Amino acid sequence: MSDKKFVILGQEIKKGESAILEVEVAKLHTRNSLSMPVIVERAKLDGPVLLLMGGVHGDETNGVAIVRDIIRKGIHKPKRGTVICIPVFNVFGYLNQRREFPDGRDLNRMFPGDAKGSLAGQFAHKFAKEIAPLADYILDFHTGGASRDNYPNVRVVMSQEKNLELAKVFGAPFIVNSKYIAKSIRDLLNKIGKTVLLFEGGKSLALDDFVIKTGVDGTLNVMRHLKMQSGKVKTRNKPVIIKKSKWIRAPYSGLFQSLVKNGSKVTKKTVIGRISDPYGEFEKEIRAPFDCYIFGLNTAPIVYKGGALYHVSAE
Repeated sequence: MSDKKFVILGQEIKKGESAILEVEVAKLHTRNSLSMPVIVERAKLDGPVLLLMGGVHGDETNGVAIVRDIIRKGIHKPKRGTVICIPVFNVFGYLNQRREFPDGRDLNRMFPGDAKGSLAGQFAHKFAKEIAPLADYILDFHTGGASRDNYPNVRVVMSQEKNLELAKVFGAPFIVNSKYIAKSIRDLLNKIGKTVLLFEGGKSLALDDFVIKTGVDGTLNVMRHLKMQSGKVKTRNKPVIIKKSKWIRAPYSGLFQSLVKNGSKVTKKTVIGRISDPYGEFEKEIRAPFDCYIFGLNTAPIVYKGGALYHVSAE
Protein backbone atom coordinates (compact mmCIF):
# COMPACT_ATOMS: atom_id res chain seq x y z
CA MET A 1 0.00 0.00 0.00
CA SER A 2 1.47 3.32 -1.09
CA ASP A 3 1.79 6.20 1.37
CA LYS A 4 2.28 8.76 -1.38
CA LYS A 5 0.73 12.10 -0.51
CA PHE A 6 -2.02 13.54 -2.68
CA VAL A 7 -1.82 17.32 -2.67
CA ILE A 8 -4.11 19.47 -4.79
CA LEU A 9 -4.29 23.27 -4.77
CA GLY A 10 -1.97 23.32 -1.76
CA GLN A 11 -4.10 20.99 0.37
CA GLU A 12 -3.30 17.40 1.22
CA ILE A 13 -6.20 14.95 0.87
CA LYS A 14 -5.50 11.86 2.94
CA LYS A 15 -6.86 8.40 2.25
CA GLY A 16 -10.58 8.15 2.96
CA GLU A 17 -10.99 11.94 3.03
CA SER A 18 -12.96 14.36 0.91
CA ALA A 19 -12.74 18.10 0.37
CA ILE A 20 -14.37 20.98 -1.46
CA LEU A 21 -11.69 23.40 -2.57
CA GLU A 22 -12.05 26.82 -4.15
CA VAL A 23 -9.95 28.11 -7.05
CA GLU A 24 -10.12 31.89 -7.32
CA VAL A 25 -10.99 32.77 -10.89
CA ALA A 26 -10.90 36.53 -10.49
CA LYS A 27 -11.16 39.38 -8.01
CA LEU A 28 -14.10 41.46 -9.15
CA HIS A 29 -14.23 45.26 -9.10
CA THR A 30 -17.00 44.92 -6.47
CA ARG A 31 -14.36 43.45 -4.10
CA ASN A 32 -16.03 40.06 -4.36
CA SER A 33 -14.05 36.99 -5.37
CA LEU A 34 -15.31 34.62 -8.05
CA SER A 35 -14.17 31.05 -7.45
CA MET A 36 -14.46 27.62 -9.04
CA PRO A 37 -15.41 24.78 -6.65
CA VAL A 38 -13.35 21.60 -6.97
CA ILE A 39 -14.76 18.51 -5.24
CA VAL A 40 -12.27 15.80 -4.31
CA GLU A 41 -13.02 12.28 -3.03
CA ARG A 42 -10.15 9.97 -2.11
CA ALA A 43 -10.72 6.30 -1.27
CA LYS A 44 -8.90 4.40 1.44
CA LEU A 45 -7.30 2.22 -1.24
CA ASP A 46 -4.80 3.43 -3.82
CA GLY A 47 -5.84 3.67 -7.44
CA PRO A 48 -6.00 5.98 -10.44
CA VAL A 49 -7.00 9.64 -10.37
CA LEU A 50 -10.06 10.45 -12.48
CA LEU A 51 -10.95 14.05 -13.37
CA LEU A 52 -14.55 14.85 -14.37
CA MET A 53 -15.18 18.25 -15.99
CA GLY A 54 -18.30 20.11 -17.12
CA GLY A 55 -18.99 23.63 -18.29
CA VAL A 56 -15.71 24.43 -20.03
CA HIS A 57 -17.99 26.48 -22.24
CA GLY A 58 -20.38 28.34 -19.97
CA ASP A 59 -23.52 27.72 -22.04
CA GLU A 60 -23.04 23.93 -22.26
CA THR A 61 -25.35 22.99 -19.41
CA ASN A 62 -25.67 19.25 -20.16
CA GLY A 63 -22.06 18.73 -19.10
CA VAL A 64 -22.69 20.56 -15.83
CA ALA A 65 -25.78 18.40 -15.23
CA ILE A 66 -23.84 15.19 -15.91
CA VAL A 67 -21.19 15.96 -13.28
CA ARG A 68 -23.94 17.15 -10.91
CA ASP A 69 -25.80 13.83 -11.24
CA ILE A 70 -22.60 11.86 -10.72
CA ILE A 71 -22.14 13.72 -7.44
CA ARG A 72 -25.83 13.52 -6.49
CA LYS A 73 -25.81 9.72 -6.93
CA GLY A 74 -22.54 9.28 -5.03
CA ILE A 75 -20.79 7.77 -8.03
CA HIS A 76 -17.88 10.16 -7.48
CA LYS A 77 -16.99 8.37 -4.23
CA PRO A 78 -14.55 5.70 -5.41
CA LYS A 79 -13.76 2.29 -3.93
CA ARG A 80 -10.14 2.93 -4.83
CA GLY A 81 -8.23 5.90 -6.18
CA THR A 82 -9.34 9.53 -6.32
CA VAL A 83 -12.05 11.42 -8.18
CA ILE A 84 -11.79 15.16 -8.87
CA CYS A 85 -15.06 16.81 -9.94
CA ILE A 86 -15.27 20.24 -11.53
CA PRO A 87 -18.96 20.66 -12.38
CA VAL A 88 -18.61 24.26 -13.64
CA PHE A 89 -15.19 24.96 -15.14
CA ASN A 90 -15.99 28.28 -16.81
CA VAL A 91 -17.80 29.97 -13.91
CA PHE A 92 -17.89 33.35 -15.66
CA GLY A 93 -19.51 31.88 -18.77
CA TYR A 94 -21.94 29.83 -16.72
CA LEU A 95 -23.15 32.87 -14.79
CA ASN A 96 -23.60 34.82 -18.01
CA GLN A 97 -24.91 31.79 -19.96
CA ARG A 98 -22.28 32.48 -22.58
CA ARG A 99 -19.61 30.35 -24.18
CA GLU A 100 -16.73 32.75 -23.60
CA PHE A 101 -14.79 34.31 -20.75
CA PRO A 102 -15.50 38.02 -20.02
CA ASP A 103 -12.46 38.98 -22.09
CA GLY A 104 -14.19 37.45 -25.13
CA ARG A 105 -11.81 34.50 -25.38
CA ASP A 106 -12.77 30.88 -25.80
CA LEU A 107 -11.27 29.26 -22.70
CA ASN A 108 -10.87 26.00 -24.60
CA ARG A 109 -8.36 27.62 -26.94
CA MET A 110 -6.14 29.08 -24.20
CA PHE A 111 -4.14 26.13 -22.86
CA PRO A 112 -1.57 25.78 -21.37
CA GLY A 113 -2.16 29.46 -20.63
CA ASP A 114 0.11 32.17 -19.32
CA ALA A 115 0.56 33.35 -15.73
CA LYS A 116 0.86 36.93 -16.99
CA GLY A 117 -1.53 36.69 -19.93
CA SER A 118 -5.20 37.48 -20.37
CA LEU A 119 -7.76 36.60 -17.69
CA ALA A 120 -8.66 33.37 -19.53
CA GLY A 121 -4.96 32.62 -20.07
CA GLN A 122 -4.14 33.03 -16.37
CA PHE A 123 -6.97 30.71 -15.38
CA ALA A 124 -5.88 28.13 -17.97
CA HIS A 125 -2.33 28.35 -16.62
CA LYS A 126 -3.45 27.63 -13.07
CA PHE A 127 -5.36 24.55 -14.19
CA ALA A 128 -2.45 23.34 -16.33
CA LYS A 129 0.00 23.66 -13.43
CA GLU A 130 -2.02 22.68 -10.36
CA ILE A 131 -4.77 20.26 -11.45
CA ALA A 132 -4.07 18.65 -14.84
CA PRO A 133 -0.78 16.92 -13.82
CA LEU A 134 -2.56 15.06 -10.98
CA ALA A 135 -5.09 13.21 -13.17
CA ASP A 136 -4.50 9.90 -14.92
CA TYR A 137 -7.83 9.84 -16.77
CA ILE A 138 -10.08 12.74 -17.76
CA LEU A 139 -13.71 12.85 -18.95
CA ASP A 140 -14.54 16.26 -20.44
CA PHE A 141 -18.27 16.80 -21.06
CA HIS A 142 -19.44 19.11 -23.86
CA THR A 143 -22.51 19.89 -25.99
CA GLY A 144 -23.09 21.28 -29.45
CA GLY A 145 -22.70 25.01 -29.84
CA ALA A 146 -25.24 27.53 -31.17
CA SER A 147 -28.22 25.58 -32.59
CA ARG A 148 -26.32 22.35 -33.19
CA ASP A 149 -27.60 19.30 -31.37
CA ASN A 150 -25.10 16.46 -30.95
CA TYR A 151 -26.29 12.90 -30.54
CA PRO A 152 -24.25 11.42 -27.64
CA ASN A 153 -20.76 10.55 -28.85
CA VAL A 154 -17.22 10.23 -27.55
CA ARG A 155 -14.34 11.77 -29.52
CA VAL A 156 -10.87 10.26 -29.61
CA VAL A 157 -7.88 9.90 -31.88
CA MET A 158 -8.43 6.30 -32.91
CA SER A 159 -4.76 5.56 -33.46
CA GLN A 160 -4.36 5.91 -29.67
CA GLU A 161 -5.41 2.43 -28.60
CA LYS A 162 -5.78 3.18 -24.88
CA ASN A 163 -8.15 6.06 -25.58
CA LEU A 164 -10.16 4.00 -28.08
CA GLU A 165 -10.48 1.15 -25.61
CA LEU A 166 -11.78 3.51 -22.93
CA ALA A 167 -14.21 5.07 -25.43
CA LYS A 168 -15.68 1.62 -26.11
CA VAL A 169 -16.00 1.03 -22.37
CA PHE A 170 -17.84 4.36 -21.97
CA GLY A 171 -20.57 3.04 -24.24
CA ALA A 172 -21.92 6.14 -26.02
CA PRO A 173 -23.86 5.40 -29.23
CA PHE A 174 -21.07 6.82 -31.42
CA ILE A 175 -17.28 6.99 -31.24
CA VAL A 176 -15.91 9.70 -33.53
CA ASN A 177 -12.33 10.00 -34.73
CA SER A 178 -11.36 13.59 -33.91
CA LYS A 179 -7.97 15.29 -34.14
CA TYR A 180 -6.61 17.37 -31.28
CA ILE A 181 -7.36 21.07 -31.58
CA ALA A 182 -4.40 23.29 -30.78
CA LYS A 183 -4.49 24.92 -27.33
CA SER A 184 -7.59 23.01 -26.19
CA ILE A 185 -7.76 21.23 -22.83
CA ARG A 186 -7.76 17.93 -24.68
CA ASP A 187 -4.61 18.92 -26.57
CA LEU A 188 -2.89 19.96 -23.32
CA LEU A 189 -3.80 16.71 -21.55
CA ASN A 190 -2.60 14.60 -24.46
CA LYS A 191 0.74 16.42 -24.55
CA ILE A 192 1.36 15.67 -20.87
CA GLY A 193 0.57 12.00 -21.34
CA LYS A 194 -2.97 11.74 -19.97
CA THR A 195 -5.83 9.57 -21.23
CA VAL A 196 -8.74 11.85 -22.11
CA LEU A 197 -12.22 11.33 -23.56
CA LEU A 198 -14.28 14.22 -24.87
CA PHE A 199 -18.02 13.56 -24.62
CA GLU A 200 -20.44 15.49 -26.82
CA GLY A 201 -24.19 15.44 -26.29
CA GLY A 202 -27.16 17.74 -26.78
CA LYS A 203 -26.98 21.46 -27.44
CA SER A 204 -26.13 24.62 -25.53
CA LEU A 205 -28.58 26.23 -23.09
CA ALA A 206 -30.72 23.08 -22.91
CA LEU A 207 -30.96 19.98 -20.75
CA ASP A 208 -31.50 16.57 -22.33
CA ASP A 209 -32.33 13.63 -20.06
CA PHE A 210 -31.03 11.02 -22.53
CA VAL A 211 -27.74 12.87 -22.95
CA ILE A 212 -27.31 13.31 -19.20
CA LYS A 213 -28.07 9.63 -18.52
CA THR A 214 -25.62 8.56 -21.24
CA GLY A 215 -22.89 10.68 -19.66
CA VAL A 216 -23.56 9.40 -16.14
CA ASP A 217 -23.78 5.75 -17.23
CA GLY A 218 -20.62 6.12 -19.30
CA THR A 219 -18.72 7.54 -16.35
CA LEU A 220 -19.84 4.65 -14.17
CA ASN A 221 -18.67 2.22 -16.87
CA VAL A 222 -15.25 3.87 -16.94
CA MET A 223 -14.97 3.73 -13.15
CA ARG A 224 -15.95 0.07 -13.12
CA HIS A 225 -13.39 -0.65 -15.82
CA LEU A 226 -10.72 1.08 -13.72
CA LYS A 227 -11.87 -0.84 -10.60
CA MET A 228 -12.85 2.45 -8.96
CA GLN A 229 -16.44 1.23 -8.57
CA SER A 230 -17.82 -2.27 -8.14
CA GLY A 231 -20.00 -4.00 -10.73
CA LYS A 232 -19.70 -4.90 -14.40
CA VAL A 233 -19.48 -2.55 -17.36
CA LYS A 234 -22.92 -2.23 -18.95
CA THR A 235 -23.46 -0.91 -22.46
CA ARG A 236 -26.73 -0.88 -24.40
CA ASN A 237 -25.39 -1.55 -27.86
CA LYS A 238 -22.02 -1.77 -29.56
CA PRO A 239 -20.94 1.81 -30.39
CA VAL A 240 -20.87 2.85 -34.03
CA ILE A 241 -17.30 3.83 -34.92
CA ILE A 242 -17.00 6.83 -37.23
CA LYS A 243 -13.49 7.14 -38.67
CA LYS A 244 -14.35 10.01 -41.01
CA SER A 245 -17.10 12.59 -40.91
CA LYS A 246 -18.35 15.62 -42.80
CA TRP A 247 -21.07 18.26 -42.68
CA ILE A 248 -23.94 18.31 -45.16
CA ARG A 249 -24.42 22.01 -45.85
CA ALA A 250 -27.40 24.07 -46.90
CA PRO A 251 -27.59 24.53 -50.69
CA TYR A 252 -29.99 27.46 -50.22
CA SER A 253 -31.00 30.03 -47.62
CA GLY A 254 -34.45 29.71 -46.11
CA LEU A 255 -36.68 27.98 -43.58
CA PHE A 256 -35.14 24.64 -42.60
CA GLN A 257 -37.07 21.54 -41.58
CA SER A 258 -35.33 18.26 -40.77
CA LEU A 259 -37.28 15.13 -41.68
CA VAL A 260 -35.07 12.66 -39.84
CA LYS A 261 -34.13 12.23 -36.21
CA ASN A 262 -30.67 12.81 -34.83
CA GLY A 263 -28.83 9.50 -34.41
CA SER A 264 -30.53 7.94 -37.44
CA LYS A 265 -28.96 5.84 -40.17
CA VAL A 266 -30.08 6.94 -43.63
CA THR A 267 -29.50 5.56 -47.11
CA LYS A 268 -28.26 7.40 -50.19
CA LYS A 269 -30.82 9.74 -51.81
CA THR A 270 -33.19 9.60 -48.82
CA VAL A 271 -34.95 12.95 -48.36
CA ILE A 272 -33.66 14.07 -44.96
CA GLY A 273 -34.84 17.67 -44.91
CA ARG A 274 -36.25 20.58 -46.85
CA ILE A 275 -35.56 24.29 -47.24
CA SER A 276 -38.25 26.73 -48.33
CA ASP A 277 -38.81 30.45 -48.55
CA PRO A 278 -41.42 32.25 -46.41
CA TYR A 279 -43.48 33.29 -49.46
CA GLY A 280 -44.29 29.86 -50.87
CA GLU A 281 -42.28 30.38 -54.04
CA PHE A 282 -39.84 27.47 -53.65
CA GLU A 283 -39.28 24.32 -51.63
CA LYS A 284 -36.09 22.32 -52.07
CA GLU A 285 -35.38 18.81 -50.81
CA ILE A 286 -32.14 17.83 -49.09
CA ARG A 287 -31.09 14.27 -49.85
CA ALA A 288 -28.46 12.09 -48.22
CA PRO A 289 -25.40 12.04 -50.53
CA PHE A 290 -24.51 8.50 -49.40
CA ASP A 291 -25.40 5.91 -46.76
CA CYS A 292 -24.53 7.48 -43.42
CA TYR A 293 -25.26 7.97 -39.73
CA ILE A 294 -26.43 11.39 -38.56
CA PHE A 295 -24.88 12.39 -35.23
CA GLY A 296 -25.14 16.18 -35.39
CA LEU A 297 -28.18 18.24 -36.37
CA ASN A 298 -28.83 21.94 -36.88
CA THR A 299 -32.05 22.83 -35.04
CA ALA A 300 -32.24 26.45 -36.24
CA PRO A 301 -35.48 27.28 -38.10
CA ILE A 302 -33.68 29.63 -40.50
CA VAL A 303 -30.44 28.77 -42.29
CA TYR A 304 -28.17 30.42 -44.83
CA LYS A 305 -26.56 28.93 -47.88
CA GLY A 306 -23.43 27.02 -46.85
CA GLY A 307 -24.59 26.61 -43.25
CA ALA A 308 -23.93 23.26 -41.55
CA LEU A 309 -27.09 21.14 -41.35
CA TYR A 310 -26.13 17.52 -40.63
CA HIS A 311 -22.93 16.06 -39.20
CA VAL A 312 -22.64 12.61 -40.74
CA SER A 313 -20.34 9.62 -41.06
CA ALA A 314 -18.43 9.71 -44.35
CA GLU A 315 -17.44 6.12 -45.06
